[in-house]
Amino acid sequence: MPPTEHSTRDRLIDAFENLLVTVGSRAATLDAVAAAADVSKGGLLYHFPSKDALVEGMLDRLRELGAQDAERMATARQGPVLYYLETSVNSGSDFDRGLTATARIAQENDSRASGALADLRDGWFAVLREHLGDEALARTIQLIGDGLYFDDTTGLAEKSALKHVRDVLKRLDVL
Repeated sequence: MPPTEHSTRDRLIDAFENLLVTVGSRAATLDAVAAAADVSKGGLLYHFPSKDALVEGMLDRLRELGAQDAERMATARQGPVLYYLETSVNSGSDFDRGLTATARIAQENDSRASGALADLRDGWFAVLREHLGDEALARTIQLIGDGLYFDDTTGLAEKSALKHVRDVLKRLDVL
């Protein structure tokens, strides 16, 4: 199947995210993105006329992936709580790479990136709140997931952490 405009756009966003994650924002120049995606600079500029446009494209895609994740969470066989907790690890997926890249941009005080991350959290929270019927409990589950993700992405995770959380939530009759 020949490459489409969409696949070229995605390759450019993938390259941008990879650069943000591995070498940081300063090194994620348009020239570096074009080279990493194996696209001419003119090809990159056709899709993204500026670095700002590239950031917007990345955030739009992250929001789409987040909405899809919230839908999977709402309909997960194991239920939304376990789905959320089980996926609160860095699996190396495109979605995780997008989250990390967006966090890098947010750390530079970019309100667009912070807003995109807030939108993701709001989507997950809405599913938890609807499922649990309790705003405080939903926020607590979300904070537990945040802790699991932080531990995993910083190398602090203990192998038994998720089992421990499951056991406690079962004792509290949340699961």
